[in-house]
Amino acid sequence: MANSKRKLPTKASAPDASTADKETVSLADKSPRETVSPDDKKDTSLLAHFFRDCLGHDLGNFDSISNFTKWLQRPVDGAALGIFRLLYGAAMLIDIAEERGGGQLDVRFRDPLHCHFPLFSGMRALDYPWMGCVYLCMWLGAWGIMLGYRFRASCLAFLVPYWYIFLLDKPMWNNHSYLFGLVGTLLLFTQAAAYCSLDSWLNPRSSLHIPYWNYFLIKFQFFVLYSYAGLKKFSMEWLSGYAMSNLSQHWVFAPFRQMLDPELIDLLIVHWFTAFFDLSIAFFMTVEKTRLLVTPFMISFHLMNSRLFVIGMFPWVCLAEVPLFFSFDWPRRIFAGHTKSPSYREEIKDSIDNPGILSKLRTCLILGYCSLQLFLPYSHFITKGYNNWTNGLYGYSWDMMVHSFDTLQTTIQVVDNDNRQLHNLHPYAFTEYDRWTKYADMAVQYAQCIEENLRENHPTIGSNISIYFDIWCSMNGRFQQRSFDPRVDLLRAKWSPFEATAWSLPLLTELNHMRPKLRTIENEVLAWNNYSDVIFVADFPGLTLTNFISPDLNNCTLTILEGNVRYRNERDPEAYFLTAGKSIGLESNITHLVTTIGQKPASYLFTYTNKTMLEQGITMDVPVEEAEERSLLPLWQEFQQRVSNYEQFLAHIGNCLLYLLYDVPIPLAVQERD
Repeated sequence: MANSKRKLPTKASAPDASTADKETVSLADKSPRETVSPDDKKDTSLLAHFFRDCLGHDLGNFDSISNFTKWLQRPVDGAALGIFRLLYGAAMLIDIAEERGGGQLDVRFRDPLHCHFPLFSGMRALDYPWMGCVYLCMWLGAWGIMLGYRFRASCLAFLVPYWYIFLLDKPMWNNHSYLFGLVGTLLLFTQAAAYCSLDSWLNPRSSLHIPYWNYFLIKFQFFVLYSYAGLKKFSMEWLSGYAMSNLSQHWVFAPFRQMLDPELIDLLIVHWFTAFFDLSIAFFMTVEKTRLLVTPFMISFHLMNSRLFVIGMFPWVCLAEVPLFFSFDWPRRIFAGHTKSPSYREEIKDSIDNPGILSKLRTCLILGYCSLQLFLPYSHFITKGYNNWTNGLYGYSWDMMVHSFDTLQTTIQVVDNDNRQLHNLHPYAFTEYDRWTKYADMAVQYAQCIEENLRENHPTIGSNISIYFDIWCSMNGRFQQRSFDPRVDLLRAKWSPFEATAWSLPLLTELNHMRPKLRTIENEVLAWNNYSDVIFVADFPGLTLTNFISPDLNNCTLTILEGNVRYRNERDPEAYFLTAGKSIGLESNITHLVTTIGQKPASYLFTYTNKTMLEQGITMDVPVEEAEERSLLPLWQEFQQRVSNYEQFLAHIGNCLLYLLYDVPIPLAVQERD
């Protein structure tokens, strides 16, 4: 991945850093075997021309480990990487109080009954005061990274707590949190503090240049981010247009609504254009001839994402990385007008010598890391236990926004086998996360945590218990369906990270052809009045849906779309057999049971009207006054929220330190449990 090598007007007596960088590449790209036989004209090949004209490098740099090592080792200006380090550290300072949970430190770690979902079973959260110290260490490390003070020690102070907190709770995983950790780890091994840092000010370096591999690693990581995100979007799951629905209603798409209707915006721009953008943008940013052309698209894309989604510092870290694709010395040319360092010629001479064994070993390690990053997103055939409707643990696959979930109902039943008693437990009694509802490994962990909490705090419940989950959710506009077999006791369920989970129910992809029909039916039902709604359900043979209809609802109807079901309710012992196309009215304030019979799944729908809202004239529309007060670009409100969140974070840290140092009691809010 090449940086810009634009030639600038220079004086013969004092060539600037940009010219020096160009000269470095020119000398480094030459090899001892510059004289080649007529039969060996690699430079005439199409690939060689592509590398030279588009990427700015000679193909010979990559034909041997020695040449590749010299290419990675060539000295370049460290200014651009120093600015990226500063911006990354600033973003992490904000991220700690937000997505790392610093502002809600007491919610996550104050309660010993709170359930965590670590990647490794032996991991445990420290006591709340000590977790405050962990966050303090991470916070101080982020300050050190931003300021470039004792840089490597600061990186370690940030990264060790970061990865500990990251691995402690799988429900908090996402692609950009994983990216932040990787970038911080890569920075640890670079000389990113060579520019715009306290280290370079307190201990000036003899050289202003760093090895190119410092840039290569960071840029490669973002190259993987974009290209793999695009590859994952080039699937029918994304290109069909069901993953991100109704985004066209957001104000950022207002200019497009002058030319396209909302459905076409969702399909062509949100889904199709985004897939092409993710797949190609890193390549176009690498090619010098297209870099300036696509940079506005890159900046606009991330600014739009910052408005469309709640994804923390992700857009801003990506924007901070954009200048890395340009010249290495752009900060010096802007801020200082720096000329080359005296030791630069000696560095050029060193760069074309035969690299030593340590340099080649470093190159092998870099290639190993790159290979690992290329392999992990497609390694789910190994870790089959983490696969359910999607492949693998969410976070390292770069399948960003490809899947959207809608959870309709979650039921947890605890059966006391000794006393033959059934207890219903609030699904979020011991956690505020909900990703366990979709992944088998976390479902098992939650069931085990529930058992441990009940044994310690509810002695009336016997030690011989069973726990069952009945969870209904939908993915990308499909039917609501069960994610796990509700008949399986999760305390005794078999789960292995390397074997497929038998009790994890598969996604009913055979009903995908009905998604356009579901949209049509939904639009028709919503058009009845402002208080009507519809729920689409699919279930497996032999399973029964138990559905209590609230007295607030009336005009309730069950309609079968495909398959066969047996219906009854708690007041009428008689069962009714319904086939495709049949409907039956349902009473309110009673429980209805729908059992799927036959060999195939059944799909059906419930339509209803909210009687209470109809009688009281309640609407879901935003009041006009509130809509007028709501800003399209609420930057000030977001700033105030971030300041408030940071105040809470610092207060939590202060309370933890006062408790550890002076035994000052920590004020804890009361949390009720069902």
